[in-house]
Amino acid sequence: MSWPLAAFAFFVAGISVGCLTPARLLPRLPNDKLMHFLAYLVLSLIATRIASSLNEFLCWAIGLFCLGVFIEFLQDFLPDRKFCWKDVGANTAGIVLIALFSPHLVLIR
Repeated sequence: MSWPLAAFAFFVAGISVGCLTPARLLPRLPNDKLMHFLAYLVLSLIATRIASSLNEFLCWAIGLFCLGVFIEFLQDFLPDRKFCWKDVGANTAGIVLIALFSPHLVLIR
């Protein structure tokens, strides 16, 4: 397994565990929306290292968006958690920021 793929899996697992753990069991975060933005920015940045073309990266970006919505959906079934459109927006902003630079990032290896 390549390092970008291993890093991507590690970050997805960490984000999933963090987002799907009841809030009362986690430390208070300084800025939840910033954390969402940075998490999906990092995932998108790693995806630029995995993708071999711009079209492939865009598929990864769409998949990340879907992952974020799915995790938010699952939060409705957890104590102390709920679906939040602002979290989806922060996730999407991180993805979009990298997507704007992706033509340069995907092609530079």
